[in-house]
Amino acid sequence: MNTIIIGIAGGTGSGKTTLADKLANSFGREEVSILRHDAYYRRHDEMTYEERCRLNYDHPDAFDNELLVEHILALKEGIAVEMPVYDYSVHNRSDETILVNPAPVIILEGIMIFAEPELCELMDIKVFVDTDADVRILRRIIRDVNERGRSLDTIIRQYLTTVKPMHEQFVEPSKRHADLIIPEGGRNEVALDMLIQRIRGHLMR
Repeated sequence: MNTIIIGIAGGTGSGKTTLADKLANSFGREEVSILRHDAYYRRHDEMTYEERCRLNYDHPDAFDNELLVEHILALKEGIAVEMPVYDYSVHNRSDETILVNPAPVIILEGIMIFAEPELCELMDIKVFVDTDADVRILRRIIRDVNERGRSLDTIIRQYLTTVKPMHEQFVEPSKRHADLIIPEGGRNEVALDMLIQRIRGHLMR
């Protein structure tokens, strides 16, 4: 199988997940599979909940990139993988996994994927979703309150202490690795159509 890896990066709330989902939903499951970098947060069973709450989840070291690389290489070899499931309510991996099947196109989406050289080397197309910081933080607040049960105070504290500094240190500089920079992510219909056509061309080979 001639598999290409499309990396979609960008800051929290930038719209990268929306873009990745719209791309995947434009094709069949046998044509496009998705890996989520957020699923690969390191497991910390050795820590208490309180200790896990204090970890910096916006640093590249928070991710189990070794396992992710292993999974990408397996998919390129035509082998299905068990992607971890991360439970945000307890700040740790759950015991569940999601089966990801090999496909001609693998989409890898996440905040820090361009900050890891070994991951970058595996990508054939690198897309960075560029969205204004005020829009991103508003989207993050809505998501974390509605989907992850976080309080507004907790979200703001985390944003100011780790999310914003780590974005400026790691995420924003990683934009230079991108082949394509897209404003507004999945809401950018022109860019979305261009990527769909690129994937369609690969599938027709």
